[in-house]
Amino acid sequence: MTLSRRDLELGLMRELYAATIGAAHALDDEALSRSLTATLAAKPKGAGWWVFGYGSLLWNPLFPVAEARPATIHGLHRRFCLRSLASRGTRERPGLVLGLERGGACRGVAFRLPSALALDELHLLWRREMVVGSYQPVWVRVRAGERVLTALAFAVRRDHPQYAALSMDEQADTIAHACGAFGSSCEYLTKTRSALAEHGIVDAYLERLAADVTARQR
Repeated sequence: MTLSRRDLELGLMRELYAATIGAAHALDDEALSRSLTATLAAKPKGAGWWVFGYGSLLWNPLFPVAEARPATIHGLHRRFCLRSLASRGTRERPGLVLGLERGGACRGVAFRLPSALALDELHLLWRREMVVGSYQPVWVRVRAGERVLTALAFAVRRDHPQYAALSMDEQADTIAHACGAFGSSCEYLTKTRSALAEHGIVDAYLERLAADVTARQR
């Protein structure tokens, strides 16, 4: 099953997590709206409607894209540091998905939302990325070629129960075998690498992890 825009419109992400980890841990629309309102209040003056993709947004954004630019952020790096208890794993065998951790740099893609649709699209994006509150939405400066943009990014919350600080071996062990409602953790890794490659980006961390996962699956 692939996550679709219709799933977000119907609130199926919340239903999935509520059934898996309990309704109290899945944010309702009111809580999501408060989070989005607070994030928009912190939006820097003059910033456009850019969203920084570094994981599944790269290959399944589910929002209209007016423009896409390969981009780099500094001070945050990509890492499989968030346990997935429903979408890419289960409670019995948690999977892993990507988050942005402090330090280093991350190459990804900056997507520009059409201005007229931005607010409605962000409400849907919140239903996807903020469903269990495991990310902290942050406005970051990204370099896209010669341009410096302000974009919205989703950094992992280290105080969240699903946060996982794992070694490379532990990450590979988990990704090699976990599977959830939207597919396997391995598929998530593979699609992220492929999407980055389409923009001429090779992430040494993901390449090493993919090799380790393949070795375990053999």
